[in-house]
Amino acid sequence: MAERPPSVPRLAWEEEEKGTEDVPAWQPDEVEEVQPLQADPDWNLPEEQEHARALFHSSAQRFWESLKPSEREDATIAAVEGMADSDSYNAEACAAMLDVLVESDTSRLQHVPSIVRCIYRWLMSNTHVAAEHRLDNSLLELTHAHPHDVAVTLLRCAPSCDRAAATMWRVMVSRSRTAEQVLRELVCVLEDWPLHSTCTSDGDSADVFALAATRVLQEILRLPGSPRRLNVLFPRIFLALLFQIFFATQQMPEEVDTFWRGCQQEGCPPTNPSRFAMLTVKALLCRLEYDDMVFEVERKRGWDTLLSAETYHCAMGLLARQVHGISRSLCYWIAGYLVKLLRRKKQHWEVPAMAFLVELLVCPNVRRWGDRILQLVPTYLQSKCRLMHRLVLRGLLALCKTPLMVRRMRPLLQRLIELLTDADGEVVGMTLSVLSKVLWATGIPVASPITLQLAERLQPLFDSDANHVQLLSMHLFRDVMELVAEEGKKPLKQHVHQSLIPLLCHLHDENQRVAEASRETLLQATKFLKNRKLQQLLESEQTWVVGKCLLAEYSSRVDEYLQQSLLYLESPQASMRAAAIRFLGLAGRHVMHQQVKLQVIYEGE
Repeated sequence: MAERPPSVPRLAWEEEEKGTEDVPAWQPDEVEEVQPLQADPDWNLPEEQEHARALFHSSAQRFWESLKPSEREDATIAAVEGMADSDSYNAEACAAMLDVLVESDTSRLQHVPSIVRCIYRWLMSNTHVAAEHRLDNSLLELTHAHPHDVAVTLLRCAPSCDRAAATMWRVMVSRSRTAEQVLRELVCVLEDWPLHSTCTSDGDSADVFALAATRVLQEILRLPGSPRRLNVLFPRIFLALLFQIFFATQQMPEEVDTFWRGCQQEGCPPTNPSRFAMLTVKALLCRLEYDDMVFEVERKRGWDTLLSAETYHCAMGLLARQVHGISRSLCYWIAGYLVKLLRRKKQHWEVPAMAFLVELLVCPNVRRWGDRILQLVPTYLQSKCRLMHRLVLRGLLALCKTPLMVRRMRPLLQRLIELLTDADGEVVGMTLSVLSKVLWATGIPVASPITLQLAERLQPLFDSDANHVQLLSMHLFRDVMELVAEEGKKPLKQHVHQSLIPLLCHLHDENQRVAEASRETLLQATKFLKNRKLQQLLESEQTWVVGKCLLAEYSSRVDEYLQQSLLYLESPQASMRAAAIRFLGLAGRHVMHQQVKLQVIYEGE
């Protein structure tokens, strides 16, 4: 087993013995938890302040008990709001009222968003450091019982994460029982660009900016300790931030631009949203001590690449390879989450998600998601994005390293065959490679419709400008003749006859590998057609008499062969033009009595 980088903490690894195939669980070790600046609000208070606090709390309690149970929550909130607006505002009295309200029965509170706004307003009004953590306990209890309402309301109150909001977020992630709840809410917002649609218990359905969650996350990452749940949720947070960079480079809606300008006026870093998200990714990695990964991506200029819409997918591939170098188990869980995301079919992040997933497939453990990945393939092969086709095909080639996965690709044959007409030579080349592996994987004879479609689409590729496409297409055509089911041989004969002249001309291809592939495929064609004479000539490498024998054996097809050979007079290769001329000379002897056909030959030459 390869050693992990020395600076990377043992977060997810269960040390794996060589040869084991078990997937280690993503279970980070215990790490230091963030603590509030003052864990106990009553700690070391002067005696007179303790006495005053007790009196205010007692008064608030009496006020609460004097109300009807059905009126208590509404009346207390109204009282706190009224005191906040009055000239005789008393911070301790308001805090005591909020404490009593939360202490009553937190789980049954009906107006949590209003209480959150009251706490936020209280902090905004009290700038004294000693008062900063006065309502910590109430906030923690409220968050534990109503994490969604608390997190979303605070994001709406203070999207730029001002001083008061930052204090509240720090408190909420200071305890493990609330940290995970809050981080999960933030991740849900991070994953939606540019706005997260949600509704709180008071019926407020105002959207929340994804960048607001990013701003909060960066504030959390500045804390001296790291919430343990940050490590557990790392795969989701990491990917959400990466996708946010992609969104910000692709599009910048007007409302986001306006929001961000407002954030900058309130003290956010003077940078654009995509770079801000990138800085947050780097901060996340450094906080989890993945410093080596940050440095390596920087060395390869990956961070700059990430900020360009044209090269973003390349940077995603680089980051995926770096993750693979950190932990197999982390790769496994990130891949699983990517598969889940790709099933949602959201076009704006399909390409980066697929780019990351494909790079992770080099890890054997990740290929355990193979069945679910194959379920996605038909959809994404229908994409109009050529880059998506390349990524999916690369993924299929990686899955082909697992024999079981290759056999399960058989239902994809139809869609793969359709890709052979693509104008992108790279797409065609990878498609040919996948098709070849799939055809040989099962050992089951190929049905007639598949072989006929393949044969029809393969022959034009013999003349491709790309040598690797020529080689692969000829080899695959040879495989088709060898693997076709018995009932499909008769219909296939016509296509085999049509392949003879192109293969004959490519015997003289200047590329020796193409010429050899042509000879091998032509030899298989003679076997398929059961023509012993042609087979013996090719086996003895008497290629100069193959054309003459071909015309003698299939004299009824001379017209067809004549038309095919004329096309090679336009070949850019002199050797193939010469081969076509020689064949036309031989063909002329068979049509001496047909003046029109002779004229065609003379004009061609």
